[in-house]
Amino acid sequence: MASHRDIAARRTVALVGPSAAGKTSLAEALLWKAGAVGAPGSVEKGSTASDYDPLEKRFLRSLNTSLLHVEHRGILTHLVDTPGAPDFLGQSLPALEAVETAAVVINASTGIEPMAVRMMEWARQRGRDRIIIVNKIDAQGVNLGNLLQQLQAAFGKECLPVNLPSQKGEQVLDCFWKLKDEGPPPDFSSVEAAHRALVEQVVEVDAAFVERYLNEGDVNPEELHAPLEQALREGHLIPVCFVSSRTGVGVEELLDVIERLLPDPTESNPPEFLQGTGDDAKPIEALPDPDKHVLAHVFKVTQDPYVGKMGVIRVHQGTVTRDSQLYVGDGRRPFKVGHLFMLQGKDVKEVAKAVPGDLCAIAKVEELHFDAVLHDAAEDATIHLKPLEFPVPVHGLAIEPKRRGDEQRLHDILQKLISEDPCLRVEQATGTNETVVYGLGELHLRTLLERLTDVHNCQVETRPPRIAYRETIMAPAEGHHRHKKQTGGAGQFGEVFLRIEPLPRGSGFQFSDEVKGGAIPYNFMPAVEKGVRQAMEQGVLAGYPVVDLKVTVYDGKHHTVDSKEIAFVTAGKKALIAAVQAARPCVLEPIVNVEISAPENNMGDITGDLASRRGQVSGTAAATDGALTVLAQAPLSELSSYQSRLNSLTGGQGRYTIAFSHYEPVPANVQAQLASQYKVKDEG
Repeated sequence: MASHRDIAARRTVALVGPSAAGKTSLAEALLWKAGAVGAPGSVEKGSTASDYDPLEKRFLRSLNTSLLHVEHRGILTHLVDTPGAPDFLGQSLPALEAVETAAVVINASTGIEPMAVRMMEWARQRGRDRIIIVNKIDAQGVNLGNLLQQLQAAFGKECLPVNLPSQKGEQVLDCFWKLKDEGPPPDFSSVEAAHRALVEQVVEVDAAFVERYLNEGDVNPEELHAPLEQALREGHLIPVCFVSSRTGVGVEELLDVIERLLPDPTESNPPEFLQGTGDDAKPIEALPDPDKHVLAHVFKVTQDPYVGKMGVIRVHQGTVTRDSQLYVGDGRRPFKVGHLFMLQGKDVKEVAKAVPGDLCAIAKVEELHFDAVLHDAAEDATIHLKPLEFPVPVHGLAIEPKRRGDEQRLHDILQKLISEDPCLRVEQATGTNETVVYGLGELHLRTLLERLTDVHNCQVETRPPRIAYRETIMAPAEGHHRHKKQTGGAGQFGEVFLRIEPLPRGSGFQFSDEVKGGAIPYNFMPAVEKGVRQAMEQGVLAGYPVVDLKVTVYDGKHHTVDSKEIAFVTAGKKALIAAVQAARPCVLEPIVNVEISAPENNMGDITGDLASRRGQVSGTAAATDGALTVLAQAPLSELSSYQSRLNSLTGGQGRYTIAFSHYEPVPANVQAQLASQYKVKDEG
């Protein structure tokens, strides 16, 4: 069995932040400095350990979360390298739940970008310890002193450097363990001032240390471990490290910070587990104790065509071994852990056990799914993690296989792909009979299509999704149809009189039988209703379903020999069409609530653009990242490819979400266009 000493020798760090900040290159530099690889790989050459996917090599960027580990000076550090594009938040956000520390990587050349702000805020909300790594400090023209001031303005005075750059990024100087300036001067501030600021910030969380510091003037940094970990847990200290992953400057010092300052699993905020369901769920604490029963969760799922399903887990409590019997969530049948793997990019190494703080993988267990809690006691079935709040996928693409007969295969592949990414969604649009895939952006959907063709060899055709318009009526009206058909033998006869009236929006459909004296026998009334429903489903004006109306059948005729169900189906259908045509029919369009977050100086352009799209702004609100959020309503049809437009208005810094609100009539010109298109299609 593992010892508590094993737990104290674990570190878990997620490298998060914007694209092009150098997270993958930094991971390579850390592997190299720790002796895990002979030389650091290159993103441009496609030789990094973490960007091993063929698509990542083609796109020259991370598209997936990947796991790495280094063993150095008796410390095992699990690194999680995450994608930086907002389109892949379904990959990067779950990494925060699997680690003690979120390392937000900043590009010294571009400064504080929106993705860095978002990751800092999400990490704070989830109670992760945070560290800021300023990368590319050797870039020309950077002012690192100004950048530190910007970091403190954006994230608080608790952002303090634990080392300082010197000689324009050619060296870094430690300012936590060293108490005074030695060697070349730093590019800004001084080692002594930075050290004093760190110590004062740390001792503030412990009254005894404050008194001692005031009396003695300093405290040995080696004695500050406990208050430092408390300061990290409480967000009272956010260390800032300066590095260059390209030259290796500061990387060894960063490795030292990870091993000596960052928390082990016993020193961080515990994950937010809940036991029970709904409002009755109560928080429980997962203790990083290897001797207790197992609690782990799946934070990543991969579907490899050759290896099969693999669940990547974080162990929070207990010890997982080969042959462990584990339950998945509230499942009542345990599965046996056949193999336990530690991942180094695409390479796997089988291990005998995993203890609290370990990130490892279990293969070929179909029951595993994203966010599943694994445990070894049936009474833990109702334990689950507090759910992550993911952005809503709003970019839709209708998709169908090129080859007929591949519909089921496409469906199965899509289910595998969405199991890997909680920000992908697939819907079968009932009103349009289309399969629609939703993602967070155009790059998100583009990589999905690439995987379909390259990895799964499934050729598809795509088009923008059809808008789910509806039809309704604005006035009451009556309709009549006599269906009479004579073909030599028994004929067909049925006659229907009905009236229709509009219902309030969202009421649906009501059918009423007020026929007197058996003019239409009761056994034929279901056929009349069937015909009415068929006409409503097919649409009358523009080919979209008719909604929100009441149909009352009040008279008709039948023939004792020739009346049949098919005759009354046809009569009911054509009577409804005649009534709708006389009832001032109109087309309804879906209206969505829109929230747009963007820099304040872009607000005028955004509101003007929304107005040109028939949008109505209802207000603005301050966003958590210092930007502004515009609240509006707009027709869904006007927001096709809106992210591209928003990117051009905001320089790529704007994001938006939509949620369905209600239906309302389209403008007359749009209705005429839709009706004309339907007429042409119908005639064709």
